[in-house]
This record gives sequence, structure tokens and C-alpha cells, in this order.
Amino acid sequence: MNNIIKNTNSAFEADLDKNQANYTALSPITFLQRAASVYPTKIASVHGDTRYTWAETYTRCKQLASALQSHGVQPGEAVSILAPNLPEHFEAHFAVPMCGAVLNSINIRLDAEAVAFILQHAETKVLITDKEFSHVVKEALNLVEDKPLVIDIDDPYWNEGELVGELTYDEFISRGDADFTPYTVQDEWNAITLNYTSGTTGNPKGVVYHHRGAYLNAISNAISWGMEQHPAYLWTLPMFHCNGWCFPWTVAAMAGTNVCLRHVRAEDIFNLIKKEKVGYFCGAPIVLNMLNSAEDSLKAGIEHSVNVMTAGAAPPAAVIAGMESLGFNVTHVYGLTETYGPSVVCAWHDEWNEKTPDEKARLKSRQGVRAPMLDGLMVADPETMQPVPQDGETMGEIFMQGNLVMKGYLKNPETTDKAFEGGWFHSGDLAVWHADGYIEIKDRSKDIIISGGENISSIEVEDVLYRHPMVQEAAVVAKNNEKWGETPCAFVALKADDLEITEKEMIAFCREHMAHFKAPKDIVFGPLPKTSTGKIQKFLLRDRANASDA
Repeated sequence: MNNIIKNTNSAFEADLDKNQANYTALSPITFLQRAASVYPTKIASVHGDTRYTWAETYTRCKQLASALQSHGVQPGEAVSILAPNLPEHFEAHFAVPMCGAVLNSINIRLDAEAVAFILQHAETKVLITDKEFSHVVKEALNLVEDKPLVIDIDDPYWNEGELVGELTYDEFISRGDADFTPYTVQDEWNAITLNYTSGTTGNPKGVVYHHRGAYLNAISNAISWGMEQHPAYLWTLPMFHCNGWCFPWTVAAMAGTNVCLRHVRAEDIFNLIKKEKVGYFCGAPIVLNMLNSAEDSLKAGIEHSVNVMTAGAAPPAAVIAGMESLGFNVTHVYGLTETYGPSVVCAWHDEWNEKTPDEKARLKSRQGVRAPMLDGLMVADPETMQPVPQDGETMGEIFMQGNLVMKGYLKNPETTDKAFEGGWFHSGDLAVWHADGYIEIKDRSKDIIISGGENISSIEVEDVLYRHPMVQEAAVVAKNNEKWGETPCAFVALKADDLEITEKEMIAFCREHMAHFKAPKDIVFGPLPKTSTGKIQKFLLRDRANASDA
């Protein structure tokens, strides 16, 4: 563990104290205030024909913060949002902390039961929701004892669904004060957002971010990407995912333009890239695959530089090569919900430009080195905490340390302590360390399946399978998938040999009891391999799932 230097009686410390003139707590709220002050007429967000300037965005954020405060939301209480990548979702990233509250952005792909759990666990006071998800929200609210105030986003460009709240978003903010004075962050360690991750158990874990980490990772994003001033940023990455990898705050820091996107579709992405001169977007490998496979007519006509940041299940080198053949520059990053999204970046070296396209793609497929604002990164033996040799062969666990690591898990001190054991954050991901200091993931130690950039807990899927009356045993592992990166593959042993059920019927059962994207795409019936103590040998099942005859 690193030595910690404590204050001494040095002349450099004596009588030189923090005060209002020389110290301010770091908070990304200040990015919005600066953008509105310096570039008031520049466009902050684009959604259809709707455009808001930075001055208008700041006013709307102050109104939302004021309305939340008037409703009784106290500092430190949670405000949840379930919505696509819309201007309202972007505004919530500033307005909620501007009244001292904590933003909880919920995964729009979750089922009602999971949404209800989050609302109860977070003790949500206000829920802002888009009418596209009214069915899930209505069902979730029926499962919640202490119901929050529900505010509807009534998007004029979307007609499906219904309004289920007491007020629309515009009605609610109209009650707010446009001259509202934002909450002054006294302690940058205060919570700013709450994000839920599947983890290794059925119920998601609540990951708490602080203002300091959000501020620093927003800046880290811009530096590691070489982001220019006033970028046009396309929202292909969900804002609910690690707060959009902290890019709402990055875009504000760079006084850029948020180009909003309700659904991730190749035609819409290519059209907006051309129409709005988009220079930056993020996405899982599935998004890159989709763009690679699009019609050539859609790809034509892009005459400016486009930068892509990707993470998730490690993108195959072929996917990166395909994107770069379109003229898109790909940056590969790695991180977890617990590290504010990207905290490791495959930083590029100019001398690599001389390599062949295949060699460059192979280099870019590695996870990389620590991002500018991450203090520590190592691959080490999880038992001894000793770094492994940088030989590109010895496997160890990835550990992180510093300001880009979460505060901890909400209401879960035991799991928090375990995650921070030894003074490092334990990622649970297994990797090798190359001679040049770049890490490369080889396996996952927690049996998490990353499908389309989203985490799926194998245990959660197994729990659903065990609900079926015919199922005796079940185990779920990740199966490589060209489109999604990984998908759940279930191995099922039935209670009796004479029972009959088809793969299609078992998958349909799972889809009835959980979010569709979490349901297995493949079911293999038969006995499960076990150790002498009766533990299912998942490593053998992973091999079977990814064998050509699985």
C-alpha cells in the first residue's frame, strides 16, 4: 500500500489554510454554469427540431432544481429518472445535484420488479419518467410501498405510451424559480449520483458516485479522447449507464452540443452524424457491429472526422478494423460502474501508425493503461495482492485505486469493505499485463455476462430457471455472440428423464419472468459437470457453450 504523507509543521503548511478565496469543492455543476456564462447562445442540446442554448439549459436546470426543492426534496435524497437520451435526461444530471439531491438514472431495459426494487432501495422521492415506459412504471409503482411523485416527460416526437404522473416535466419546471441559487457543494465527497449494477447476485447493487469523481472523470474523458472545444456529441451510449460514462458533464465542460437519440438505429445514427456534423459518440461493440453492417448508402457522405469510444465485452479486432475502414477513429476504453465508467484507456502511440490495419486493430483491442485521472492500476494475484509479471501471459485480477473509484455500495458495508480490501478496488476481471504496461482482459471471475454493453447476472437468470417446475439444476454462462458480444447460455438438468420441454418453451418461460435481454438465447439440456464437493464446474460449461457444436 502507498505511504500516506500527513501534514507536518513545515513552513509550507503553517498558517496557510483553505479559505473561500483559495479552495472550492470540485463539482461538475460548475461546468454548466461556465458554459452558460461564456457561451450562452451556443446550442447545448438538439432533439428533433428542438434546440436549447446553454443559457436556456441552465435556466431549465435551475427551474427543475427549484421545483424539486419546493416539493420537499432534501439534500442527500434520491431523484430517479427512467428515460431515453433526451434533453430532460441531460438536464437532470445538473438540476438534481443543484438542489443537493442524488440522481438515480435507471436502466430502461429493466423489468418492473427490478425497477421497483431500485425505487425502494434508493428511497426515491421523485421519479421522472418518459411515457414510452409507462407500462413498466405503472407495474413497478404497484410494487412500491412509499410511492414517489411521478413526473412525465411528454416528448412531442414520441406518441406511444401514456402519461402516468401527476404533472408533465414542463409543467413541473414551470413552477420553479428561474433565478434559483444552486446548492453550494461544501464537501466534494458528497454523493452526486446512484447507479445500479447487476453485480454477482440477483438484486442489483447501488453504486454511489461523489462530486469529485464525477468532475475528474468528466475531464479525464476529454483529455484521453483529445476532445476539441464545442464537440458535437451523439448520445448512442445510454445516459443511465454510469451516467453516460460521465459524458453529460464532459460535454458541458467542453461547451459542446448534445445530439439526442431515443433509439439506437443505424439509419438515425448515420443521418445525425451527417446532419449535425457529429464528431464524437460512444457505444458497446454491438453498436459498432450494427454500423459496420449497415447499407453502404447510409455510410456515404460523411466528410468530417468522427471519433468513436467503445467498451464492454472486449471488441474483436475485426470490429475495430471495420469501423476504421469507414474513416472512424476508434478509442478502446475499459471500466466498471464502480469506476465511473472509463478509467482505463488504450492510449495510442504515434509509432503504431506505421503498423498494418490488422496490427493496429489488435493493439486497439487491448484495454490499455490508466486514464489521466486514475491514480493506480495493476494486474495482481488476488490472494497476495502482488503484481503479476508484465509478460503478457501471467493472469491476475485487475485492481484500481484513486479518485475514479466509487464511494461504495449503498446500504451494503460488507460488500463495500470486500471490494476495497487491501486498499485497492477489486474489479473481478482477469487479465494479463504486457511488457509495455498495457493490460488485456482474458476472462471474468464473477460470471457476469456483458450483452450489448449491459451486465447480466448469471445468478439472476439461474434463479428464474429454478422457478420452472421441471428444472432440477441450472447454470448460466456467457456465450460469445457476434452481434451482442456475449449472450446467456443456460445448461439445464430436468427433474426426470421422461419430462419433455423444448428449448423454445424454456426461453419463453424466462422471458415471462425477467427483462427479455437477460433471458438465455440458448438452452442445453442434460447433466451438469460437478466437482467432488458438488459444485458445478462453470469453466467446463463455458468451453461447451463456445464450442462449435454447442
